[in-house]
Amino acid sequence: MNSTPAPAGNADDGPEIPTRLLVHALVREDGTVDTGELYTVAGLLGMSDQQIRLCVRRLVAEGRFTQEGRGRKATLHAVADGTGSLAPDAAHVRHAYRQDAGLAPWDGTWHLFAFAVPESRRTARDTLREHLRHLGAASVHSGLYVTANPVTELVEARARNLGVLPTLTRLTTTDLRIGDTTDPRALAAALWPLAEIAQRHEALAAFAEARLTRLTEGPRTQDAERLTTAVELAARFTAAMEPDPLLPPQLLPQPWPGTRARRLAADCWERLREAPPAGRAPAPRLFALYADALRPAQ
Repeated sequence: MNSTPAPAGNADDGPEIPTRLLVHALVREDGTVDTGELYTVAGLLGMSDQQIRLCVRRLVAEGRFTQEGRGRKATLHAVADGTGSLAPDAAHVRHAYRQDAGLAPWDGTWHLFAFAVPESRRTARDTLREHLRHLGAASVHSGLYVTANPVTELVEARARNLGVLPTLTRLTTTDLRIGDTTDPRALAAALWPLAEIAQRHEALAAFAEARLTRLTEGPRTQDAERLTTAVELAARFTAAMEPDPLLPPQLLPQPWPGTRARRLAADCWERLREAPPAGRAPAPRLFALYADALRPAQ
């Protein structure tokens, strides 16, 4: 059962953060969650104590955490790594920063995938379709997908795992035409919702810039505020990056807001990491995960 999402107190129009996702986000490197810290951050995000109590109870009942102590003085122990959907896909993020740095130029090749999985294998068909979309492929026609990124090995591996590799056709071309459209940028604009993707990045950039100003020009950030900013930034970064097909810069309007948003997000994370907590408690795993994913492109 999912816990009830609560609106983030200072998140403006940001994505909702479910209570259980907040618990996972505050799992420290030693696998613990300080419930006093949890309740404080939850309050700053607009969540009630009752929501947190119910969420913790469910997570313990599901065997995801064990609890030592009670109330705000308790400690939760994660049974397994449960950072959840706020954890970045490191390979996806690194590729984005490599593109931003001009280290992954497009060679002009389109990668196409077609499949005709029978209705009896509907689950496999839907899973393969979702995997293609996750990799940034767009639907050209029913059962035909295209992307500008070389993801063939990943698609083949997934199709093989699902037992539908014989139904998968893959090809490449430098001469993609849809109707009368042949210009690569025009094709990209027709195939992907670039305006929506850009809007998400603009929201991320605005949030990261505002928090960066507060971190650099304001008074020393309190631990709870620092953690709240980290959770909100992670949620907004995920909301912007997950639906982004990471098209090569040659196919995008310039300047592309994703480049600026990612730069500001990386700067914000760096500032958050430079402000260690007042106590000696280990930092949440989220900091290490983002430090790894956002390390300089090479």
